[in-house]
Amino acid sequence: MPDKMKKIQRITQTMDGNQAAAHVAYAYSETAAIYPITPSSPMAELCDEWAGAGRKNIYGLTPVISQLQSEAGAAGAVHGALLAGSLAVTFTASQGLLLMLPNLYRIAGELLPGVVHVAARTIATHALSIFGDHSDVYACRQTGMAIFSESSVQEVMDLSPAAHLAAVEGRIPFLNFFDGFRTSHELHKIQVWDYETLKEMLDRNAVERFRTGSLHPSHGKVYGSAQNPDIFFQAREASNPCYQALPEIVERQLTKINSRLGTHYGLFDYYGAPEAEHVIIAMGSVCETIKEYIDSVPDHRYGLIVVHLYRPFSGRHLVEKLPGSVRQITVLDRTKEPGAPGEPLYLDVVAALTGCGIPVSGTVQTKAAASCIRIFSGRYGLSSKDTTPAQIAAVYENHSQTPFTVGILDDVTHLSLNVPDLQDTAPADIISCKFWGLGGDGTVSATKNAVKIIGSHTDMTIQGYFEYDSKKSRGLTISHLRFGKSPVRSAYLIHRADFVACHNPVYLHKYQMVQELKDGGTFLLNYHFRQTASRLQRDREQSAATKGATEQATEQIRELESYLPKSMKAYLAEHHIRLFVIDALGIGKEIGLNSKISTILQAAFFAVSGLLESEKAKQWMVEAAEKSYGRSGGNILEMNRQAIERGLTEVIEVKVPEGWRHSADDPDAAAALDNTPLPDRPEMMDFVRHIQQPVTDQRGDSLPVSAFLPYADGYTPPGSTAHERRGVATEIPVWKPENCIQCTRCSYVCPHAVIRPAALTEEQLADAPEGMKSLPMFGMEGYSFAITVSRTDCTGCGTCAAICPGRPKKPGEEPSKALEMVPVTKLEDGEDSSDAQAVFDYCKPLLPCKEAADKFRPDTLKGSQFLRPLLEFSGACAGCGETAYVKLLTQLFGSRMYIANATGCSSIWGNSAPSCAYALDGQGHGPAWSNSLFEDAAEFGYGMLMAREAADRRSADGHRDTLTIQWIVGGDGWAYDIGFSGLDHVLASGKNINILVLDTEVYSNTGGQASKATPIGSTAKFAVGGKQTAKKDLASMAMTYGNVYVAQVALGADLNQTIRAITEAAAYPGPSLVIAYATCIAHGIRAGMGSTPHEAKKAVDAGYFHLFRFHPALREQNKNPFILDSGEPKLDYNEFLEGEIRYGALKRSRPEEAEALFRKAAAQAKKKYQYLKGLEALYAPEPGESPDAQQHL
Repeated sequence: MPDKMKKIQRITQTMDGNQAAAHVAYAYSETAAIYPITPSSPMAELCDEWAGAGRKNIYGLTPVISQLQSEAGAAGAVHGALLAGSLAVTFTASQGLLLMLPNLYRIAGELLPGVVHVAARTIATHALSIFGDHSDVYACRQTGMAIFSESSVQEVMDLSPAAHLAAVEGRIPFLNFFDGFRTSHELHKIQVWDYETLKEMLDRNAVERFRTGSLHPSHGKVYGSAQNPDIFFQAREASNPCYQALPEIVERQLTKINSRLGTHYGLFDYYGAPEAEHVIIAMGSVCETIKEYIDSVPDHRYGLIVVHLYRPFSGRHLVEKLPGSVRQITVLDRTKEPGAPGEPLYLDVVAALTGCGIPVSGTVQTKAAASCIRIFSGRYGLSSKDTTPAQIAAVYENHSQTPFTVGILDDVTHLSLNVPDLQDTAPADIISCKFWGLGGDGTVSATKNAVKIIGSHTDMTIQGYFEYDSKKSRGLTISHLRFGKSPVRSAYLIHRADFVACHNPVYLHKYQMVQELKDGGTFLLNYHFRQTASRLQRDREQSAATKGATEQATEQIRELESYLPKSMKAYLAEHHIRLFVIDALGIGKEIGLNSKISTILQAAFFAVSGLLESEKAKQWMVEAAEKSYGRSGGNILEMNRQAIERGLTEVIEVKVPEGWRHSADDPDAAAALDNTPLPDRPEMMDFVRHIQQPVTDQRGDSLPVSAFLPYADGYTPPGSTAHERRGVATEIPVWKPENCIQCTRCSYVCPHAVIRPAALTEEQLADAPEGMKSLPMFGMEGYSFAITVSRTDCTGCGTCAAICPGRPKKPGEEPSKALEMVPVTKLEDGEDSSDAQAVFDYCKPLLPCKEAADKFRPDTLKGSQFLRPLLEFSGACAGCGETAYVKLLTQLFGSRMYIANATGCSSIWGNSAPSCAYALDGQGHGPAWSNSLFEDAAEFGYGMLMAREAADRRSADGHRDTLTIQWIVGGDGWAYDIGFSGLDHVLASGKNINILVLDTEVYSNTGGQASKATPIGSTAKFAVGGKQTAKKDLASMAMTYGNVYVAQVALGADLNQTIRAITEAAAYPGPSLVIAYATCIAHGIRAGMGSTPHEAKKAVDAGYFHLFRFHPALREQNKNPFILDSGEPKLDYNEFLEGEIRYGALKRSRPEEAEALFRKAAAQAKKKYQYLKGLEALYAPEPGESPDAQQHL
């Protein structure tokens, strides 16, 4: 194929960097070994999805794709596939990439042409971070892998083929990387390779040489020897020619690409003034921001060198790109290597320049240095820290400090640069839009759809980037969208917007979002009017009298005036902002979507923005909804059609009164829910004041380094979630004492510990704040009972109201609930939120109530709820099925427990800075909690136990620590897959250690991929066609040891069995394993996450999940050690499956296959119950049988 040829025409599509990489990787690969890790998971998910649909690669085949148990396993499988002659690929990031390191050494050492695509992410050090930098990639630079970089989504598409092509021709494996999140998840409209062109560029002879040299019985080869000192060194050096030739091989592949695209990609690319005097050298997405800044200052002699081929690092090619006029070079590194003389790229550049005979110097100006190029080193962007054009300006203006940092304020070692104020550097035609949403409300998905619709149906360039906090749900999400005719190179967040939408009105009192609008901008507010906005609009249309319409509009304005902050009203008026309002929550309730309001608000955005004509917007939104929800069933699709129609037509403009301009002189507007921190220990108050409050107010970027000196080792003060008081719920529970039977089920199941019972003496009741409601307490004379609700911490899931049995007002009537979910904007008179919050705050320290706990027994449902939970107000999803189990652990053992937590959902909702959900009791005691890694939680917990044993041995008085208790907590991805070997070892140790597995049957934290806990027939990422194999029986495996306490529990199915199993496990003097069925948003529960307890009960009633306990100590009492707690299934198995989208989706997309899998699953469930009944009979002691005989059994 000649290098010079006519430029090809490519189609355009809207996609992110992950999809661009997956598109190329799928084309060139025959096998893929995959494992999920954020932010690389979508690459593997897409390849698995395409393979499931039968998509062909360039060889006309469907690649063989297999999920492994860990990244180490995936790398091992890639190694095996490559050695056996298959072109193999994998996808990973961060800790996952580090797990692959041993295999990467082997793959490179054996000159195998594999490719690893990496969405570069921070490596966990003092804390875990899922966000992006280059620390993981730099950790691989010594492996022998070639390392190749892209800076944008378009570059990922254009240049990823070079990695695959050069790997085959050069016999060197490639690590192809781009920035995690900033590129991996950024949506752009790009030009896409067709597979025929990719096929043309492949050197078929090189592929054939690879295959014929592979491991095969007919090839007469073996690999994997062990070498001695006499020959290892020489053999290692024998690969030098391959590395020396690789830069030219990569250059040849880039020539192929350039000839087809009309581009000028090289190993290094230069951008900027032809006679630049100051050049930045960098790689990754920051290069796009640097280019934008250079374009905005054309009179400055600034330049940029973009690094593509980082390993092998070719000094000759770098020098060729440097302008002869350059006097200063600044190298930017996105990593920190403590103790090194410089960061990696900086050291490489210095070595390359000096190696090519170019003299360089630092900041010291001497006579000898006058003729040298001054070279500076800077660090930026760790963990996706935003890097703005203003920061780039600071880098170019710096001529004195090296090394330096930019983007932070370092008031400790004084390395940071001062950042100037800078006007917007983006092209004038770019429209910037910002959407403030609530995690789980669908805002991110809806804005992604909006970007794709505009990208697909207009000639505008587009960009979509989505900012999250670490909350699993109900946290803040901000979607950043840009549209225009000019190219969008702004690889940073929007700070001045043309359009801002607030999807949760509570945010108005928390964040300065309106102040980010440009003059004449547009603000869209989702607000739940007491008389709904849609009703007012319809009334206005039906009213013939202008006076009536005016009165209704005035009513709206009055209600808004009573809620909007005065500073917001003043800004709206002073800056001529157009204000639009829609009652999306009211519409959502009317059409059945409830809190899933994103489609309504997306339609409202199109109606207000004018980017698309309304009828076309409606048509394209319906088409997108059919694609997104077609598998979910006709009802959901129809509800979304209604949402689109009403979102387009029921958004109304509220004319901003001129009087709002003077709002600063008015009395304060109605305050949002009180978020004043409660009094606490001095350490905590200092943390809240100096770190937590600024972070939660979106001011964390401005915090100086000195603020973190007490926390440099990763320490987090326990209990900081109590000071967040997020107030994110759109609906909150209101207690109706007259309907309450004092069962405390609401408290037991509450995922966030926001509902608690109170047992008050007469004196305590007399001192209670205004608004306190109570009842005489059953069974405890002289005490009053109350249910208290922390409305500022509630997420509005409704689990409490769902499980409330209520009380019938008359015999034969349906019970009236004691908890009623009420919209926050529609609280009844006398139900003021501040009063209810004061009641909760007053009653909170009254727990634990020893008298009530002892009266009802701590190991019972009711008694346990009078113990204080030491897990509170976590960042878990609304209705989370995991947290109630761990909360119960802390109620029973919190003041004396160690917890080793596997990385996953439970570590993220438990302790995501600055919010630690694990709290202390009144004596300053609480769970000693920590997280190490995903794969080593069992060993980590075992090490904690070893430390206690060592402390016992060194105790001078022979005192043994018998009070503390060791727990290990993690999800099924850890227990069934990546951490199974460690878990198995700990169970086999015989040590007194307890393990709680939160079994959601998917990898919840990374987005719902299949694990070995995923049952047959369930759809999940990595199993889009339905899982073909049965769920791993972890409980039975553990029972084979004979001396391990094993239990399966499902909190909603049998609340008392759950607490019984946990207390038995803790009391058992040996290893214990409790497997807890946990519902998850990934299940797609049709009744909503508020029905979590009911869904767990349905799972047990259908025989889908079984409750039992295996208690080896009962043998000593000549009792049956196996207790089957769940009865014979009484609910139709398929009825349960139909209640969850993860099963129903398969029935709609592949009905015949679904029917076969569901039949198989139902049959297996029956066999499982028979097996458990058989165990019950098998373990039953014969009359007169000795415990020794049972032990033998």
